Amino acid sequence: MRAHAALETGRLSLRPFRMQDVDALHALWTDPGVRRFLWDDEVITRDQAEQAVRAAVDEAGERGFGLWTLHRRDEAGVIGFCGFRTLEQGRDVELLYGVHPDFWGRGLAVEASHVALERLFAEHPFDRVWALADPPNAQSFRVMEKLGMRFDRDGEYGGLPARFYVLDRP
Repeated sequence: MRAHAALETGRLSLRPFRMQDVDALHALWTDPGVRRFLWDDEVITRDQAEQAVRAAVDEAGERGFGLWTLHRRDEAGVIGFCGFRTLEQGRDVELLYGVHPDFWGRGLAVEASHVALERLFAEHPFDRVWALADPPNAQSFRVMEKLGMRFDRDGEYGGLPARFYVLDRP
């Protein structure tokens, strides 16, 4: 298993989360368009963002997979994120992604998630990957479907309504 490493696509550089990313991710995660579904429209504090980044960095160190910040190739600014975390039971993996509204509609979430999924399946023994979204988040469902994920069920996660999609190992 390789360590959680940087990735590149035709348009993007994906860099593993670092503690130095807290301010950039806090700004992204508190943007009204991003937080609407990611944080259930809660304006999280910088401390909450720091805790989330620390948890992602720790998980990547322990498991060899995690979350990446998204950057336009050869540019430093964070325009989004994608990657993986384990679900509550710890046996399954969830795909997460988000892109700043200035970059919506360009296929960047699909592009980043596709390369991340390729890496995960190539280096880890998971049989499937889950993605969850709030029931009204139609944009996220389109991303999942473009990745080849299929609708599994409507249910709850963390006490909130969620729509579950799944992608089986190719």
